[in-house]
Amino acid sequence: MIVTDRLKLRPWRESDRLPFRMLCADKRVMEHLGGPRSAADADAAMERMIASERDRGHCFWAVERKADFSFIGFCGLLLCEKPGTPVDGEIEIGWRFRHDCWGQGFAKEAAYASFDWGFNNLDVERIIAITMSENTRSWGLMDRLRMRRRPELDFYETSATTGGQETRIITYSRSRAWD
Repeated sequence: MIVTDRLKLRPWRESDRLPFRMLCADKRVMEHLGGPRSAADADAAMERMIASERDRGHCFWAVERKADFSFIGFCGLLLCEKPGTPVDGEIEIGWRFRHDCWGQGFAKEAAYASFDWGFNNLDVERIIAITMSENTRSWGLMDRLRMRRRPELDFYETSATTGGQETRIITYSRSRAWD
């Protein structure tokens, strides 16, 4: 578990299932992630996080707000598995938060804690972040996190995350040396 001033980044619990389904069904939250997802899709994503935590020791952890113990989203690190792209095999930082939690600095706080954990526990020189080029909120956070835009690592993807449309995915990175 990672603890910050206001948050706990922790392993997933069965009690996270319903609030995670609700997060994944919110059209505002999912606007740049292929649109709202079914309960089955959300459950499958949660199971992938549980498996990554078990097998690798890290995942996009559940984020709990300490003030009221509520699940507010996720943030953490995953092995980026995108064969044929320049980012395949990299460690990716990612986040997703409830709409009512936007603009309060939770994503930034959780992301900094995830970077610290990653650079202290993983043998990596950099951590990447990817998003659709249209997702200005996400890459705005990447800028605020002092991540570096890496256009040479951009790629195109057609998947459920892109709504089945070929979409440009942009890449940022942060090095161990905090470039």
